[in-house]
Amino acid sequence: MVSDALNGKIDLIITKSVSRFARNTVDSLTTVRLLKEKGVEVYFEKENIWTLDSKGDLLITIISSLAQEEFRSISENCTWGIRKRFEEGKVKMSYKNFLGYEKDKEGNIVINEREAKIVKYIYSKFLHGLTPNSIAEELEAKKVPNVRGDVKWYGSTIKSMLQNEKYTGNAILQKTYSADFLSKKRLKNNGEITKYYVENSHPSIITKEQFELVQEEFEKRGAYPNRSTSANLFSNRIVCGKCGALFGRKIWHSTDKYRRVVWQCNDKYRGKEICNNIHLSEDEIYKSILEAINKIIVEKDEIIENCELILKKVLDTKELKIKEAEQSKELNKISKQIEQLVEGNSTIINNPGDFNEDYNNLSAEYFTIQEKLEKTQAILADKYLRKIQIDRFIENLKTQDELITKLSPKLFTSIVDIVEVFSKRQIKVHFKNGEIVVVDLFIRKKDN
Repeated sequence: MVSDALNGKIDLIITKSVSRFARNTVDSLTTVRLLKEKGVEVYFEKENIWTLDSKGDLLITIISSLAQEEFRSISENCTWGIRKRFEEGKVKMSYKNFLGYEKDKEGNIVINEREAKIVKYIYSKFLHGLTPNSIAEELEAKKVPNVRGDVKWYGSTIKSMLQNEKYTGNAILQKTYSADFLSKKRLKNNGEITKYYVENSHPSIITKEQFELVQEEFEKRGAYPNRSTSANLFSNRIVCGKCGALFGRKIWHSTDKYRRVVWQCNDKYRGKEICNNIHLSEDEIYKSILEAINKIIVEKDEIIENCELILKKVLDTKELKIKEAEQSKELNKISKQIEQLVEGNSTIINNPGDFNEDYNNLSAEYFTIQEKLEKTQAILADKYLRKIQIDRFIENLKTQDELITKLSPKLFTSIVDIVEVFSKRQIKVHFKNGEIVVVDLFIRKKDN
């Protein structure tokens, strides 16, 4: 409409009130003056203001400022209400866009069993080596309906689901916040305002252990920029022992009778220096892992005993949790001291030099303790993740009473970390409890 007015198509704009015309004083005055230059008048019914009148600008400035403050007040009241609900741990979901949950007659969050099966399928496939894009393609091929009822899936949607803690029955509230009441731009909350973690706020579809393993898998795959996107069990698990890059699945002679599948270093022909590591057939990879797992099964009683000792002695977090609580308490104490110092300075006239010195000393102490707290929390998170890995390792190893002849995807992903290839004489299979088994394919060939 403003564009048409500036182009001479409109000579009078009638609007309900100043607050409906623009969200702030600057926008109101700028637009009105721009229209005045073209001889276009704006009439505000509620305030009875004609902009071509000599008093128009002054009245608009005053009324726009009042409207802006009213808008700010309403926005802040709404924000306060939302944050108050967050403090009370009240969780809301957008069911139309959230696969796996729905609302019952009483308004409670309940599991949608049909959709929950899809969620579990997505998590399972990711832990079996598939990428979010591969999972999306597989769901489309099977014509599985998404949350909107159609069969179109996107890798970004799958990734978002895999990183959403709400599937564990817990919720992080206030992940984002509004930058200001005018632009309403949403920003990621990196500590600017308080986040709230609500435990057991609703039924879980995925266990916390599964969720943590998925996040660990994301981190592991992110460490290799040239990782494979193949939907294969071994994808992102085979590492070149010579240059550190991932091995990728390649098809040689894809169109003739000599067709074969091999795994070779992804960086073999990248860059100036060629990686001289060997390639392996898929069968060789398979047999190496099978042999390594069977060696672990043979010694499983001793290995499980060692793992339980590690859980008890190395991964115990009682002292760290006490340390974390003490540091958090100290941090809150200093935070209150800073707050009291600032409030006191605003009501009592003090020496500016004394205030600055006290403030700087408290701030330095605050940041020192904050750094220590962050280090403590990082160690706790690392120990927690390792504990989950070893618990899952023990749980799955205990079920293996006999040597295996076939590789189970569940067993492989739960106990094997990576497979490191140096040569056919030295293939190192790293297990999630820290064990490393070296397999020599040449010995196998001689035995055969």
